[in-house]
Amino acid sequence: MAELFTPFLTAFILAYILRPAFLWLERRRLPATIAALLSVVFGLGVMIAILSLFIGLLKTELPLIRAQWPEWIANTQAWLGPKLSEFHIGLDWGALKTAASQKISAHLSDNADALISSTLETVLMSGSSVIAGFVNSVLIVFVMFYLLIDWDHFFGLMKKMVPLRAQETIHHLAMHTDGLLSQYLNGMVIVIAIMSAFYSVGLMLIGIQGAVALGIFTAIMIVIPYIGIILGLSLAILSAALQFGPQYEIVAVLALYGLGQFIEGFVLTPRLVGERIGLHPVAVLFSLLLFGKLFGFFGVLLALPISAVALVLVQYLWSVYTQSSWYQK
Repeated sequence: MAELFTPFLTAFILAYILRPAFLWLERRRLPATIAALLSVVFGLGVMIAILSLFIGLLKTELPLIRAQWPEWIANTQAWLGPKLSEFHIGLDWGALKTAASQKISAHLSDNADALISSTLETVLMSGSSVIAGFVNSVLIVFVMFYLLIDWDHFFGLMKKMVPLRAQETIHHLAMHTDGLLSQYLNGMVIVIAIMSAFYSVGLMLIGIQGAVALGIFTAIMIVIPYIGIILGLSLAILSAALQFGPQYEIVAVLALYGLGQFIEGFVLTPRLVGERIGLHPVAVLFSLLLFGKLFGFFGVLLALPISAVALVLVQYLWSVYTQSSWYQK
């Protein structure tokens, strides 16, 4: 059942995100069909750009891993060999190095593109077939396109289904939810822009290869709480280790990301996003796990917007409950 609703839920969220672009184009007197088409193309372009950043990072990391592997083995031998000798444990480092190098060479070929393609195929095939993923992608684009065109008509029909006595309440909840999501999205765009510049400049000063791509990717991943920053930090540490080894650059990366988290979490987010959507960190983790389990990767991306809607409903139900005669007696 969750697999059935995931494409439609994803299309609705993406259409909501792209609606400001659609309205902006309509105000320029473009036909609704052309405005919706350009909005969808813009959204697809952004997603392709994000994916390209990640693929570019892999293209930078994989050759470095292959080149640095022999040196890692040698450094490990120099550090671990004497310690094992104290316990009278001997290892055939030559055979170990040869076997490990053969294994790495088998998996990390000179053609990184082929390895990246196989990795992406593996990701796409996990949980669903490639055909199902392609069909879902086409369905999302199709539904998103028509939602942009018929947004007002769709919600007009939804409003007619609501009893007259409840329409005012539903309208109030919808406006409250829309305001909360708009504040969240607008604030996050500004935060991502600022943090992209911060991480990119910081990584460039440290000397990390692909600093701009890594910095932008890290900032974009902020939209996935906790998981995103861990992924960005892991890639940055890996890049520093591959380029410089266990030197002070790794400490510099840790300091940079620690400062970035402080600026984003204690300065930018409270001021620009208004504590995001007001969820406790434990509630954020719970929503990520819940929606990730129900809807997969898209569920992780959609967890916070859905939680914002749920938060509005919970606050309304709580206010009704506390004002009821049953509670006050």
